[in-house]
Amino acid sequence: MNPIVETTAGKIRGTTIDGVAVFRSVPYGAPTSGANRFMPPRAPSPWAGVRDALDYAGQAPQARLGPAPRTEMVNFSGNPDPSPETEDCLTLNVWTPSADSAKRPVMVWLHGGAFSYGSSNSLRLQGMRLCKRNDVVLVTVNQRLNILGHLDLSQIGGAEYAQSGNAGTLDMVAALQWVRDNIAAFGGDAGCVTIFGESGGGGKVSTLLAMPAARGLFHRAIVQSGASVRLRTQERATKLTEAVLRELGLSRATLAELHTVSVARLVATIGPAQQAIGPSQWPLFDRYPFGPVVDGTIVPRHPFDPDAPAVSADIPLIVGDTSHEASLFLAHDDKVWHGTLTEAELPGRVAAIAGAATDRVVATYRRLMPDASPAERLIATLTQGQFHSRSLAMASRKAAQGAAPVWMYSFAWKTPLFDGRLGAPHAIDVPFTFDTLEFTNATDRSAAAHALAVTMSGAWATFARTGVPGHASLPAWPTYSLADWATMVLDADCHVVRDPAAEARALWRGVADAQG
Repeated sequence: MNPIVETTAGKIRGTTIDGVAVFRSVPYGAPTSGANRFMPPRAPSPWAGVRDALDYAGQAPQARLGPAPRTEMVNFSGNPDPSPETEDCLTLNVWTPSADSAKRPVMVWLHGGAFSYGSSNSLRLQGMRLCKRNDVVLVTVNQRLNILGHLDLSQIGGAEYAQSGNAGTLDMVAALQWVRDNIAAFGGDAGCVTIFGESGGGGKVSTLLAMPAARGLFHRAIVQSGASVRLRTQERATKLTEAVLRELGLSRATLAELHTVSVARLVATIGPAQQAIGPSQWPLFDRYPFGPVVDGTIVPRHPFDPDAPAVSADIPLIVGDTSHEASLFLAHDDKVWHGTLTEAELPGRVAAIAGAATDRVVATYRRLMPDASPAERLIATLTQGQFHSRSLAMASRKAAQGAAPVWMYSFAWKTPLFDGRLGAPHAIDVPFTFDTLEFTNATDRSAAAHALAVTMSGAWATFARTGVPGHASLPAWPTYSLADWATMVLDADCHVVRDPAAEARALWRGVADAQG
């Protein structure tokens, strides 16, 4: 029997998969096209009767600007969402053991994709096992991305566009408000909500931790491979917008035409606009050119710079990353993939993030990894510089705040696929988080891999329920502190280490301090 639940906008009909009730593409906001483009989200129009929520209806318009993945890795992160791209994208999916009155912990997933692409409709984000095994309710959220969610017109278009740079950011708040107002009907507890996400999804969690409007809408947070220390400044956001308008041949006088320009034409301006303004002066910590903007109101400050935000001081936090993050982004590079990168080429690959410290960084990793190839050292350098340094900054500043506990982890399970050259790459932890290994080719789907998926998904669900991560198969997980930097290593043999990679930690902290 298909379950039917009444929401604030009307009744919806879901389906049942493996004993779990599933409701797909439930609207939490109105379509964002036309006059609603670049505007704060608006409530969906109520409907009469029962609306089907059986299938995925669409995803946000995409802007994947990076290199295409290697052919052999096309399903590494899971099959892409086949649903159409649409500006009617303010939807969410709900997975629940039962639409009853049980008041289960709620876990709200914010998908990755650098605020530019991605979807919460992916097969690897299905919640059957996570929900059924751990008795939690899962909500996965879609929202506006890239230029459609973050074109900051506030300095050009005036009060009408005051919130345009954070339209996609406000979508996340609207989704959490929907959870607050509706999740009880799905068997969830609006007073026990955990937000979590990986990569750009971790950036979304980071942003919400600094937003007054999100206060009270969630109670715990998990940041996976996406710690965002800094976001866009108003100045940089305005320069990007001016570059976009030049590409489109528009001006202040013709700004209204932005509401009728095709999505494809808008998205096509992203690359040229970013090239026109050049790199940020804070390459180590700045992220997401078309992402949230620190506007002094919606996002009043950087998430974790210069310190942890007071507005979320009482929120327990888990933060971590994988041990070979950069291998996924370097997989398209034949010299890295085949291990033929030379010593002479290495500094040029490191300079973009290390700047004036490039020679010192290269020399340090050569000494720390004497038996490694230049390609292997490049993966380690970019992993620790681009990901781990941000995770450490977030965890350290949260710990220094001293108001709520923080736990740190390193996901170290190395995939044996592709002759093991990827190690534990970016995003490999996502199917472990949801225990959906069969929907990607990221693992060997061995008994050991499945056991780790049970452990990780269970530890995350325990954190959602109690505010403390744990699982029967894990050793005691100490909180992270500036005294010992305790880190849980998630692997076939999970264990705790103290101050891993201490010299690299100090190295990148010095680089970050030098960059300001």
